[in-house]
Amino acid sequence: MIPLILFIALGILILVLFEWRARRQTAEERAKEDAQVAARQTQNTEGECCGQHLVCEREKAMTTEPVYYDDEELDNLQGIAAEDLTEEQAEEIKAVYRSLMPQDITGWVRSIEQRGISLPEDVREEALLIVREERSKRA
Repeated sequence: MIPLILFIALGILILVLFEWRARRQTAEERAKEDAQVAARQTQNTEGECCGQHLVCEREKAMTTEPVYYDDEELDNLQGIAAEDLTEEQAEEIKAVYRSLMPQDITGWVRSIEQRGISLPEDVREEALLIVREERSKRA
């Protein structure tokens, strides 16, 4: 009986370790991909679009005015760091985010950045995931 319990406990421990390793690698991969996206955003936008972007960088460079997605009330959150947002402020951002169509999320995130509004971490991660999914659909 005891060897069976030890065998089951060892199996569970191995599964937990594999899951922990997979999650850690996923977080590291996300961080690398976020750094690559940031690098692409700062690259020179002259010439042809490379085709790797959900929205062409040239189009992004031409857009100097932020586009509003019926979210003008978020302008009062300009300059507040994500970690300094109150629960009510974060919920206000989440409510707008939940009202968006998936194809609008890329433009909305760009608009939020242009307006100097920080997204809560969970919204930012989910938005990046949707942008990646949209990008893979178009590839």
